[in-house]
This record gives sequence, structure tokens and C-alpha cells, in this order.
Amino acid sequence: MNKVELIELIRNDESSGVEFKRDDITPEKLAGEMAALLNLEGGGHILLGVEKDQAVSGLTRDRGRAEEWVMEVARTHVQPAAIPYWETIRWDDARVVGIVSLSSNAPDKPYKAKRGPVWVTKVRVGTTTRDATREEEERLYQQSGRLRYGCKPVLGSAVEMLDLRRLRDYFTRVVGGDAPESDDVDAWRSLLVNLGLATAAAGQVAATIDGMLLFGSNPKRFLPQSGIRAVCYTGEEPDYAVRADEDLKGPLVPLGARDGSLVELGLVDQAWDFVRRNTTPTARLEGARRIDRWDYPGEVVREAVGNALVHRDYSIAGTDIMLAIFSNRLEVVSPGRLPNTVTPAGMRSGTRYARNQTLVNVMRDYGYVEARGMGVRQRIIPGMKAHNGTEPDLVEEENRFAVRLWKEPRTRPMRVRDDRPEYGAET
Repeated sequence: MNKVELIELIRNDESSGVEFKRDDITPEKLAGEMAALLNLEGGGHILLGVEKDQAVSGLTRDRGRAEEWVMEVARTHVQPAAIPYWETIRWDDARVVGIVSLSSNAPDKPYKAKRGPVWVTKVRVGTTTRDATREEEERLYQQSGRLRYGCKPVLGSAVEMLDLRRLRDYFTRVVGGDAPESDDVDAWRSLLVNLGLATAAAGQVAATIDGMLLFGSNPKRFLPQSGIRAVCYTGEEPDYAVRADEDLKGPLVPLGARDGSLVELGLVDQAWDFVRRNTTPTARLEGARRIDRWDYPGEVVREAVGNALVHRDYSIAGTDIMLAIFSNRLEVVSPGRLPNTVTPAGMRSGTRYARNQTLVNVMRDYGYVEARGMGVRQRIIPGMKAHNGTEPDLVEEENRFAVRLWKEPRTRPMRVRDDRPEYGAET
């Protein structure tokens, strides 16, 4: 960092990733700020010798002692021990600012700060640092790959609350194997536990979150965030006047017949059915045969919805995936940030990732997500280019990720308003 960059940081004031502090704060307080920034996507900076009102007071220690103190705090008051990047910048002849930079690629989340005899997970919320809730701590474990959220038991559930018809259809028709007899409860329990669809909990075998999402008879009862909110608006922005507004619910996978036809739809096909019912196809004749052309190709919509269902952060409760149809575009919006270091640019180039590997594996067997884990590069982008020559938008925001498909080529860039009503709000 140079002085011009430092001036700009101070001018922009404190933020989620920038904290101003004197260097006479306690080690516990400094450790809390370090741990919170290490847990933050993007990391951040602590500016030592800068006041809350943006005035520069400078370090009270000499540079060497300040560096030694910062590194000792990071080693003894942060768990696991961290190694921040330390530098100093001379503000003027009398004042020096110390800069503690915390990496966005910290691998051992969650980071904790020492508070007396205990260790506390810290997070940034706006410009403040606070103790993490249990849910926030679970998400940090999930981001680091140390906790597979989908393997957790669904409290109050039992194996019998999974749809045996769908399970049998999956094991026999979809993957071409065998399934236990319907009344062989022990064999079913053993099979489902081995596949991560059930687990032992509180003295009984319960469905896991993955098992309930994929094959649950009534997933919404146990996982309110398991559905899709589908809305068709009349114009180019969300409004309170809508053409259709439905809550799509049920297991991710369908129930199929032996000939491959669908007896009951899963969520992916429910979403495509909603799109078909709320868009108008154009038709052309090839000989004596009528060919319908939909606004959005089915294989692209299914891939976008399937990706959202298998990759979303299910630890964020109280909000569904959003499927929104506008007069000029279709959007599939997932709650939560992209996992780990995945970026929209990386997805375009073929980055593979899986937040919920069991969901990916099973949905891949059904053909709902691209077999090599590169659905954006292999299906969504080429599918839209072949359909109407448009390039889909991949938009990462603070707490959600959106895939935006365009109905037709744009003659000029369009800016989607940031002040639009929040998705999922009552309409």
C-alpha cells in the first residue's frame, strides 16, 4: 500500500473491511478485529493510529515494537494463530500509520479471538465487530470445508419421512441398480446411511438435510428454505402487480415411470413448467411439423435452476431460491455468496465447485446438472448464444448470486436498479 491508497482508505471511512484503531487498544480487542476480518469474505485492513473521526494520530510505539506487538497478538490471541501482513506508512514528519492486512484466503475459518479463558468466533457486520451466532459460525465451518452442512440430521425426522417411491426409482431406473424390499427397514437404513442420506442421531436414524432435500416426502415441513419462489412480473422491474406468484415445493428429484416419463415433478421440472406457463412461444413450420420456440431454452433454464438448488447455502434459513420472469429477462437468484474463492469469471472459464457434493452427485445422475461440473461454461453460456446470441449475466452481490438470461439481444446496456423491491417480499 502507498500513501495515496492510505489517504483514499481513510477518506472513504470505516467499512466492513476497514477498521480504524489507536495502537493502545488491548490485545483482546485487536485480536477480535483480526479474527473478524479473517472470517470476512475479502479480508480487510486495520489502520493503527487513525481515530474514529478519521483524524490521524499515529503510532505511539516505534515501528519495530508495534510490529512485534501485532504479531504476538496474532500468534497468542487468535486461534488458529494468524500471520497478518504488516507495513507502516509515514504520514508526516511526526506521525506514522501502522497497517495490519488480513488475507481473504484465510484457510482455517472460523477464526476465534481470546476473551479471558475462552475463545470466541468474531464476525464483521457493517462497520462493527460482534460475536458470531451459531448459524454464522456453522457457515464459516462450511466455507472452510470442515463441515458438510448437508450431513447434519434433520431433527424430528425419520427415514420413513423420505419418499420410498422416489428412492426406489433412483436406485433402479436412474442408476440401474437394485433396491431393498419395501418392508426391509434395516436394509434401507443401512443403504441410506452409507450414502449420506440418513444418519444416526439421538438413538435413532434420521434423514440428513441432503436426504430430505432430495427425497423428502415433505421437505418444507422441516426445511422452510427448501423451495423456489416463482414470480412473473409484467415489466422490466419487480412490482406489486404480478401475473403469477407461486411457491414451488417438494423434493428436488422427480418420480419417474419405467418408460422415463415423469409421474410427479421435482423442483427443477416444476420451475421449467412455471416458465412455460408464463411465457409465450413463437412457432414455425418445418414441413408439416410445428416447432415452438420458447423465450428461454429448456436445457438452459433447467441447468440454471439445478445449479441454484445444488449449490445454494442452505444454512441461510427463511428464504427460498427466487425464479423471476420479467418482460425482457429471466433471473434465478440463490441466497448466500459463492463458496470459497469461486468468482463469476472463474465460472465462465470452467471453475468446478460443490458446496453440497451429495446433492450434486444425485442431481447429476438425473441429468439436471452438467456431468463435469461446468454447467455455466458448457450449457448455460453456449445454450443462450445458440438460442438468441445473448450472453448471460452472472451477478454476485453481498448476500446472493444471480444468473440472468436475456430474452433478446440488447441494443444498449441496461442497468438493473439497485433500489428495486427485495426478492421474496410479499406482492
